[in-house]
Amino acid sequence: MKVKHYLDYNATAPILPQAANIISELQLLPLNPSSGHAYGRQAKGIIEDARREIAEIIGVFASEIIFTASASEANNHLLKSCVNMPILVSAIEHPSILKTAQHIANPLIIGVDANGVVNLQKLADLLPDNPPFLVSVMLANNETGVIQPIEEIAKIVHAKGGMLHCDAVQALGKIEVDFAKLGCDAMTLSGHKIGGGVGAACLVVRNDIALQQLINGGGQELNRRAGTENVAAIAGFAEACKAIDLEKMLQIHTWLAAFEGIIEQNNWVIVGKQANRLPNTTCAIMPAMPAQTQLINFDLEGVAVSSGSACSSGRIEPSYVLKAMNIEADLLANAIRFSGGHATTEQDIIAASDVWLKIAARRK
Repeated sequence: MKVKHYLDYNATAPILPQAANIISELQLLPLNPSSGHAYGRQAKGIIEDARREIAEIIGVFASEIIFTASASEANNHLLKSCVNMPILVSAIEHPSILKTAQHIANPLIIGVDANGVVNLQKLADLLPDNPPFLVSVMLANNETGVIQPIEEIAKIVHAKGGMLHCDAVQALGKIEVDFAKLGCDAMTLSGHKIGGGVGAACLVVRNDIALQQLINGGGQELNRRAGTENVAAIAGFAEACKAIDLEKMLQIHTWLAAFEGIIEQNNWVIVGKQANRLPNTTCAIMPAMPAQTQLINFDLEGVAVSSGSACSSGRIEPSYVLKAMNIEADLLANAIRFSGGHATTEQDIIAASDVWLKIAARRK
């Protein structure tokens, strides 16, 4: 069955034509930024242009951007550079944060409320009295779309002398992401979530923060990340950043709001309903209807959505994010995530709504 309506942008966004074009063009060339010949100089120029373009969009110095192969690598790099200090992470972080923190330390876990928002008082109570320490809280959750009060969190962390890292992978391209305004010290971004293609991400770190090398080797990325840069993917990442359209996200929000109205009329659950959420994301729960059954039905109708809780074996597992929000146990395995993006149309949302109602009718 061909996908007719793609609503899984939080997993990966379809590549933008301009990003696809530049990636295809550059992949035909032998571009190694470390080479001294003309191709090497061209590659170096492409990377530095991309670095400046991305830096301008999020409000940082170009020298504060370290290109990586993925956001998971960037998260690992930051956390493993802080292995000798206390680490605190929220209960709803991406596995690349949670699992890494658990692997290198005995992290303190910051709880969230019923809407998935970090409890600021619990955070303050958990902070060590003596710095240095690291706190990692994502800007927006991939499953629920719930946005965290990063500016407030930054003030609390800095008052105790700590450092704040923010995984902003899901937020970029959907809401404003301003590094200085948020007040964080480090940030993670990814290209494929905004239509830039897979293979390029970045770790943004203030210039006065020293990092350990996660990958040893050459002197790439100012001796901060060894390995030949993926020039084509980095160029695609920059193209996608330049194409960010927040007005389109507000349009998607209007369409999803109508869908959420239907959900509420049927007394189903909208996760994080009372919280500030990404304009492109709705996570909803249909009681007594397992997510796996719903996914099969959506797929058969040509609508691509996700559960947001698939484990590596392909089985549907109850979401640890929803568990942290104290969602009722009998609802945990029923959540479906709808997420739109640059190519989403109103008809895509209407199609998802129609399929949702068909599934509900079979349930009765």
